[in-house]
Amino acid sequence: MESTAALTPGLIGRTELVVGEEHTAPRVGSGKVHVLATPVMINLFEAAALAAIEHLLPPGYQSLGTRLDVRHIAATPVGMKVYVLVKVLEVKERTVFFSLEAHDEKELIGDGRHERVVVNVAKFDQRVARKHA
Repeated sequence: MESTAALTPGLIGRTELVVGEEHTAPRVGSGKVHVLATPVMINLFEAAALAAIEHLLPPGYQSLGTRLDVRHIAATPVGMKVYVLVKVLEVKERTVFFSLEAHDEKELIGDGRHERVVVNVAKFDQRVARKHA
């Protein structure tokens, strides 16, 4: 079975978060303003991408993020909800291409593109072990 056989354009992944102090730039080391940190938004994008495809991969396979192009275009204060939506645009061999959007309760706060590659976990772990040795 091909590892990406069940992955098709149009698959959707979602995630959401109420911004807490622990999600702010000062807490994650990415700035001084107490608003949603860009690294946290990126984590939400990746979590939504996983939600879109991981459950469709055969046993022993998972996807790994390989490319991310993100704009963080509006600030979100503590206490406001953030909604993330990702969509599979294309599947080419083992690579899955996503569009990304993040909104808070008022506006679009971020967008971009993301790529993930599907790997055989056992083979990947062997390559990592050889690198470490």
